[in-house]
Amino acid sequence: MAETDFLSCGLANELLSAVSRGNSLPHFRELSVAALQRQFPAIRIAWVHQQEAQWAVVGSASSLNQLPIDLAATAADELEVSQGQGFIAAPITGRSQPAEVLLVSPHNALAFGELQVVAQLLRTCMTLSQQQLLLTRRCQQQETLLELAAQWQRNHDLNELLNSMAIAAARVLSGDRASIFLWNKPHNELVGYPALGVEGSLRIRDDQGIAGQVLRTGQSRRWDESQDSSAINIQVGQKLGYATRSLIAAPLLDRRNRPLGVFEVLNHRHGEFSQSDEDFLVELAKHAASAVENSQRIASLVQSRDRLVKLASETTAMIGRCPQVSSLRETVNRVAATDLAVLILGENGTGKEVIARSLHLNSSRRDQAFIAVNCAAIAETLIESELFGHEKGAFTDAINDRAGKFELASGGTLLLDEIGELSLSGQAKLLRVLEDKVVTRVGSERPIQTDVRVIAATNQELARLVREKRFREDLYFRLNVVTLQLPPLRERGDDVIVLADFFLDQFAHQIGRIKPTLSDSAKRRLQMHSWPGNVRELRNLMERISYLTNGDVIEETDLAFVLAPSSSSDIGTVPSNMELSDATDVFQRQYIQRHVELAGGNLAQAAKQLGMHRSNLYRKMSQLGMSDKL
Repeated sequence: MAETDFLSCGLANELLSAVSRGNSLPHFRELSVAALQRQFPAIRIAWVHQQEAQWAVVGSASSLNQLPIDLAATAADELEVSQGQGFIAAPITGRSQPAEVLLVSPHNALAFGELQVVAQLLRTCMTLSQQQLLLTRRCQQQETLLELAAQWQRNHDLNELLNSMAIAAARVLSGDRASIFLWNKPHNELVGYPALGVEGSLRIRDDQGIAGQVLRTGQSRRWDESQDSSAINIQVGQKLGYATRSLIAAPLLDRRNRPLGVFEVLNHRHGEFSQSDEDFLVELAKHAASAVENSQRIASLVQSRDRLVKLASETTAMIGRCPQVSSLRETVNRVAATDLAVLILGENGTGKEVIARSLHLNSSRRDQAFIAVNCAAIAETLIESELFGHEKGAFTDAINDRAGKFELASGGTLLLDEIGELSLSGQAKLLRVLEDKVVTRVGSERPIQTDVRVIAATNQELARLVREKRFREDLYFRLNVVTLQLPPLRERGDDVIVLADFFLDQFAHQIGRIKPTLSDSAKRRLQMHSWPGNVRELRNLMERISYLTNGDVIEETDLAFVLAPSSSSDIGTVPSNMELSDATDVFQRQYIQRHVELAGGNLAQAAKQLGMHRSNLYRKMSQLGMSDKL
């Protein structure tokens, strides 16, 4: 039969079909022998090849025992068609590769030249098959890397990500199972996250087996049954009822090349792992290590954030033990967990922003922005731009796009301080946004969805402003879902001393000095003061004292009060939560203190102004607990 007859009968096409259909080299051999058998049905055809130093067969022969293996070996060694024992043997591969030989019987079924053409055709197609399988595997590997990279961008759950990596590695590398071990250095062990095929976590010593060697050396490793069995940890397999025949392992290294763990794939389904398999696992291990390191960094940042939020929450807590503050604190804790609108009322300096921050820090929005806006400081023409933002060119000074406060606070909390100062037109625009939860920048028609919790605060009586038509009634009811009324400091009793001690401790820590203590006379003087500036005034006073005094004890003479601009004296302002006798004592202290100050500290002159003898003034001051050294 001529060489052209082989090609004309379609053998080449069938072998090329086997190349495209074969999903592995053994599969290609089976398809090729089947094609030859269809082409030559009357001939016995066998494809024998060396596998792990032993011969294997594909074809019509029932077993190796029926085949002249020595003839096949001779043909492979000499690279020539050989004849004997009723067979013709034609070598398919050269000496540099494991032997592949085609055996045909009877020996006169094909001429030597014809058999050589068939062997050459098989060699060419087998090479094509190997190249295609290699390219297919590389494509699968790259697709897997891209897929895992995309998952990493979408998902920062470490367990889910590592599980998907292990499954992908086992699939692409034709492994039976895979494990990603993270190094628990303090306990000298490797912990599987995940350990496919194992219920729960798998823990092994970090100095045992190939995994321990890879961890120590930082170098990847391949192993199969032909190598030393002592290299693997047989005890682990025995406990799990699992026999390891082959494996590859690659180190997980952080960006400073320090060990994080080991990536391991076990038992190749078609024999041994190749060098390309090891190279791919090394590449995949880099992604896994990056995922581990970033996940650990994110977890650390979350812990740091939670600590800072907790610290901020503690430092912004409302200090005090009076009944009003205790009740207010309980209300804040209940309301914080909701998204209800809150209206905070109170005099200047009573701590309205502190309450607003406490509501934010104790809510589920604590990891988002807290934006405070002073409505009294915004010009009426700029209210819409400040709150809702503007587009470039919307007006003369709009040189860039700018996000408004609602956009900046999206997901978090927006405090509208001094809400009573907002103009009526600004109130109308604010109401629309609160109802629709949509803002539109000045100069744009594109609506922007927002998710903001709004807290409003004011020192004005909004109900009165509503009656006077200076504040919109519908906006008032929209903001006034929950009202928190902050008591003035003069009505909080001993909280003045509690707060003063808190501020002294805070400023002493900032300055780096030992915290001074308040003398009894200083405490009495603090309690006598009417505190027109409330907690803010007390804080400023303690800050001034912390910086300007050097002693360990703060005396009454160290207290330099700043009188409110609206009055020349703080006399007549007595806390309303006192009994009449206590209130009388407070007034008398304030009245005597004022006259002593007017007399420049001269008690004789002060007694004359009060219309009493000096000795009587001393006695009265002693009864009221006042020092005669004012």
